Amino acid sequence: MEPHRLTREQARRIIVRAQLLEADRPGDVVEVAEQLGAIKIDPTAVLAPSEQTIPWTRIGWGYEPGQLTKAVEDDRQLFEYAGSFYPASVLPLMRVRMRSRPLRESAAAWLEANAAFRADVIARLHRDGPLLAADIPDTAAVPAGNESGWYSDNQVPRMLDLLERLGEVAVVGRVGRLRRWDVAERARGPEPDGPDADEAGALLDERRLQGAGLARQRSSWSGVGMAGEPALVDGSSWKWRVDPRALAGIDDDPGGRVAILSPYDGMLFDRPRLIEAFDFTYKLEQFVPKAQRVYGYFAHPILCGDRFIGLLDAALDKAKENLVVSAVHELVPWESEERDAVDAEIHDLAGWLGVPVRGLD
Repeated sequence: MEPHRLTREQARRIIVRAQLLEADRPGDVVEVAEQLGAIKIDPTAVLAPSEQTIPWTRIGWGYEPGQLTKAVEDDRQLFEYAGSFYPASVLPLMRVRMRSRPLRESAAAWLEANAAFRADVIARLHRDGPLLAADIPDTAAVPAGNESGWYSDNQVPRMLDLLERLGEVAVVGRVGRLRRWDVAERARGPEPDGPDADEAGALLDERRLQGAGLARQRSSWSGVGMAGEPALVDGSSWKWRVDPRALAGIDDDPGGRVAILSPYDGMLFDRPRLIEAFDFTYKLEQFVPKAQRVYGYFAHPILCGDRFIGLLDAALDKAKENLVVSAVHELVPWESEERDAVDAEIHDLAGWLGVPVRGLD
């Protein structure tokens, strides 16, 4: 088919709308996960963990952190997998992908060398689960390397992470930041009849495009493959894929708003798309030496309508119980209305955190 032709403004509007960042706000965290496809989990809590700030950025005052726990642990409308929360509607497709997921040669060799350890972990969860990793004995015969530094000498968390990716165990809840594990068949029920791996992959590509709205064709950053329909964007040489449902409402414009985004927000993941569509280059300076930082350790991008206009360098001071604003960086000159809207959003953020603002002029 002939590609759809989009202006840059239309392209940005499609992306912003797909990410639920326009004036119309979603009603709850399940609606957010259904549209975005996934909510990233990360313990870095300069303001709040990403799995809490991502829903708040969309929902606003109607969101409370306990809603996420309820949706995951009580209502089972969301589930945790590999560092993100997903809507239950994609679980059958993802279970197909888990069964067919290839492992790196080193990981496969480590599992083979620790076959008895693997069986021990599964048996312990069958008998006593759900359990924390600390409740499961480490009976590994061969330790794995730890070049990344993510793991301790205890091999149980590594085994659980690998078995989760293969669909044999599942996270069923948390105690603080610690995950509670169980065998997958008890946590998620029997394996459903469903599509084959290729069909499941194509359907998951469509769900990812739903959350992206518009993405580069076959980009490793977006993972949408050939889902949707072809599109061209004015001034861009890329071959794009667009969600046809996004095109249907392209002329319905409820208006924009200010949104303060977690550095781990899915809106920011596709860095090349940020540059191509929004002319915005974002670098998280969390791992940059302090003397070389430009915008701050964990600066939050500020979206105004369909433009990135600044970055917020702020942190929650738990001891003094306030939100400390170190800087609000303007990437472009702001109009007075934009400044007022950003200030209001920062005060709303502080109110959601339950603290006053300090340092905002």
